[in-house]
Amino acid sequence: MTDLPSWGVASDSPTAQHYRTFGATEARGSSATYEDWALGIAADDEVLALIDELPRTKRQANLVFAAARVAGVPIAPWPQARGTFVERWPQIRVTASTHATQTNEAARCAVLLPVLARIPGPLALLEVGASAGLCLHPDRYGYRYAMPGGAVHALDPHPASGVVIDCEIEDAVPPDRLPEVVWRAGIDLNPLDPGDPATVDWLEALIWPEHEDRRRRLRAAAAIAAGDPVRIRAGDLNELVADAAAAAPAEATLVVFHTAVLAYAAPEERERFAATMAGLDAVWISNEGVGVFPEIEGRLPADVRHRFVLAVDGRPVALTHPHGRSYTGL
Repeated sequence: MTDLPSWGVASDSPTAQHYRTFGATEARGSSATYEDWALGIAADDEVLALIDELPRTKRQANLVFAAARVAGVPIAPWPQARGTFVERWPQIRVTASTHATQTNEAARCAVLLPVLARIPGPLALLEVGASAGLCLHPDRYGYRYAMPGGAVHALDPHPASGVVIDCEIEDAVPPDRLPEVVWRAGIDLNPLDPGDPATVDWLEALIWPEHEDRRRRLRAAAAIAAGDPVRIRAGDLNELVADAAAAAPAEATLVVFHTAVLAYAAPEERERFAATMAGLDAVWISNEGVGVFPEIEGRLPADVRHRFVLAVDGRPVALTHPHGRSYTGL
């Protein structure tokens, strides 16, 4: 009797549910490779058992897939990629255990800019969850805002930087200027050095296979950040944010912002952070997925799945694409 393969069967484990949801909702329409891999793994008991060797916080698809690519798993349909994945699991496990999903997408500046451009300057920027600090340079990138009807509104820095970000904007006026930034700082549990080639290689591995434009932008933005190093303090956001804010120059408007960061904090940690923001003399910009701040989302339209919510001082102002590709004003 020939043993049947352990994949191709339905599983109801939490890990299987995560991969099934990731493939069917997050990756679908954005990465055919990751949709295929995630749905394949969700029905693959052997591979699910391997992934369950990792701590729960390390089992997320983005992290495991990036580690797989570092290990040399080919970008191929899951039945062809599976053998290499299993063979190289020890290397994948080590990489996933020692790294984190610190996706640093400079294009998110395109959805921050409509708010930043309206704040009286000069600005002091403090990013929570800064990773390598690529989003701390919104004044050094070029932007192309595509509006309904086909018109494109362009903004370019002087001198030109080589980074141009495309963003669709609707139900909002595109920004008419780049901000004047006089101070930049960040906080991260594990700050990354944009001048370190291995670091940039890892950030590139976190970019989904089909997103070649993001890969090109990452390299160019990392070069800008490496050329103007920003101090990013290592530690917990709740422990450091007030002290870091106090270092900002008094003559500048302090802006504390974060994107796709608070989702990784426990609910009580989010509440503590929001309370700290309410007590700071700063503009607070949050750009997080649905479910992070229920008090903000209670003021939103009914169906905002798979979008981020951009809020200023706790007030929602736009729905945004997680990677900065679109901005819809509220």
